[in-house]
Amino acid sequence: MIELHTAATPPRVLTIAGSDSGGGAGIQADLKTAAVLGCHGSSAITAITAQNSTGVSGIYPTEPAGVVAQIDAVLSDIGADAVKTGMLFSADIITAVAASLTRHGVSTLVVDPVMIAKGGAKLLQDDAVEALKSKLLPLATLVTPNLPEAEALTGIAPDTAEKRLEVCRAIIELGAGAVLLKGGHGEGEELEDLFMDGEGKVKVFKSQRFDTRNTHGTGCTLAAATTAYLAKGETMADAVALGHSFVNRAIRYGYSLGEGHGPTNPYVAALTGGERGVLERLASAWEILEEANPYGLIPEVQSNLAEALASAAGFTDVAAFTGRIIKAGKRIRRVDGPSFGASRHMAKILMASARAASPFRAVMNIRYGADVLEACARLGLSVEGFDRNDEPPEVKAAEGSTLEWGTAMVLESKGYAPDAIFDEGDVGKEPMIRIFGMDAIDVANRVVALWRILEEKKN
Repeated sequence: MIELHTAATPPRVLTIAGSDSGGGAGIQADLKTAAVLGCHGSSAITAITAQNSTGVSGIYPTEPAGVVAQIDAVLSDIGADAVKTGMLFSADIITAVAASLTRHGVSTLVVDPVMIAKGGAKLLQDDAVEALKSKLLPLATLVTPNLPEAEALTGIAPDTAEKRLEVCRAIIELGAGAVLLKGGHGEGEELEDLFMDGEGKVKVFKSQRFDTRNTHGTGCTLAAATTAYLAKGETMADAVALGHSFVNRAIRYGYSLGEGHGPTNPYVAALTGGERGVLERLASAWEILEEANPYGLIPEVQSNLAEALASAAGFTDVAAFTGRIIKAGKRIRRVDGPSFGASRHMAKILMASARAASPFRAVMNIRYGADVLEACARLGLSVEGFDRNDEPPEVKAAEGSTLEWGTAMVLESKGYAPDAIFDEGDVGKEPMIRIFGMDAIDVANRVVALWRILEEKKN
């Protein structure tokens, strides 16, 4: 007989939401996300939906007593380190869920105020919005509305940066502990998710809009990932940052299924979040750079491209190219392949970025010049700079600390994470621009786009 050794109990997540027969959103997306992030997922189904990639053809709500019975069964025995709600459908279900969660003393609750399906079907009845505001939001540790949902909850159209801040404050005034306002319904190629905690502190998470139809379950995946990270003991700020990074990978690797919107891909998002994924992205980024050959952007001290693990805690959690990326004549070359711990300088930049809850986990240093800054502006990149003359003496005396200090100073003083940070150098120090991105591939594409702008202008 084989002796079995029982594994440690994983963090526990309870999702209270609707069932998606197509498997891309709802309970199915939540449980997949919890599993790939190392959590045990349990569920309480609020409604059965008949849907596929093209839309919802039927909604069959569960009796409120049936929803409560599921919650009671799970929490009275298995328990939950964090709870997430999604589609709740009716005022009666919301009222029953809120009462049950209060009775069980749930302290970590992520509320995704699902109202409209990807195809346009209503997933929350009109008279349920007030119940959501008065019964459930006061219990929420975090609320994750998209722009239309935020407007429905507050009556404020979040069509400007100031209005979006106003919306977040209004949701916190309803009793929520924190808000992540998702910007996917906004305009432009760059998306901004706005996070505000209960003290009014704000972080902006930027990402590029992917040219894809495969976004079914995006909101569910983000909220479920954030819930999983909270269950694993992450702080709220870190859980939101990790969840944001996770859903971007899930969208990037989403796949086509059926005739409509394909789903996100939590499995590959988890797989590519580890060391193997970082090294593979750096290898792919090198191929992008090698093909475009942006030799004119390599500075005299040469370049490097680095990416940090989502959970990076130190120097060895950041991978870069050993020996740097160099310029030989009019060709870029690499001395060696990417490896973890290859560049302390790049690691310090990314660790400073991570401490400020920046969404960017990758960076590359390129040549400084007015022409390059102009190309950044044409590309729509946000750019900020720091002055080495402002560097404290103790920082200047510590070898390799200037870039860490400068990055942290910009992020703290500007209150957001710019796409590029530059300095104009110092005695014996070459001026430099650092291009940031969600991952190494994102950075490589940005550098190549800048190079093409410069080449077009030259021709």
